[in-house]
Amino acid sequence: MSNAPLSEPSILPLLVFDGDCAFCTTWVNRLEKLLPKFPATTPWQWLDLDSLGLTRDDVTEYAWLVTSGHQYAGHLAFSALLRMQPSFALRFAGNLIATPPISWIAAVAYSAVAKNRHRLPGGTPACAMPPTA
Repeated sequence: MSNAPLSEPSILPLLVFDGDCAFCTTWVNRLEKLLPKFPATTPWQWLDLDSLGLTRDDVTEYAWLVTSGHQYAGHLAFSALLRMQPSFALRFAGNLIATPPISWIAAVAYSAVAKNRHRLPGGTPACAMPPTA
């Protein structure tokens, strides 16, 4: 794939992630190998975010799964990814992740991982989230 920004994503669903983060890239690659059905993936740095209805703040805070009708952020992106699988067990897990009170726990867990991704295995200093203003 070219490093030129994509003005219009031609393939949806699309998983948007931080391509500068080794931790994020590693997990996208692992999930792509583990899950039987996987969307197209593109680092946010290669995209025209406006065409997806996303901002730079959106994509530095969360990974996103963008479909023709919805935008899912963070733990809900993972939930939506599981819900598109052919396996009943994975779809069930995806539904659980999106249902309170499990969704509340998943949101906290996603936030903790995102804030500490530079400290986790595979993370690098480039993975650190920008400081909040």
